[in-house]
Amino acid sequence: MKGFYNLAFGDKDLLTGEIDVTVVSNNGDSEKVLATIVSAVYAFTDREKEAWVYATGSTPARTRLYKTGITKYLEEVRQDFDVYGLLNGEWAYFEKDIDDTAFSVRRNK
Repeated sequence: MKGFYNLAFGDKDLLTGEIDVTVVSNNGDSEKVLATIVSAVYAFTDREKEAWVYATGSTPARTRLYKTGITKYLEEVRQDFDVYGLLNGEWAYFEKDIDDTAFSVRRNK
């Protein structure tokens, strides 16, 4: 779909050059990674004003991790972005108590 971008990230396999979205590093840098992702989303949506940025975890545990990050900073995020969650094939405004399977953000106007 035009204007809808998938945000995928992981560790780079040094042998193949491919990004592995399933690897578990367990190196304690999840806050740093999430901060880098947020920075990238800001930079991208500065350039692509109408973009929807979509993300989901490669596992249910990762999706919960992303939800935790969104929830932790929800008030700050909502100052600049409209935040949606996907549940049962339907997008709805993000709510903390819903177990969404994916997330999407768009710069608010």
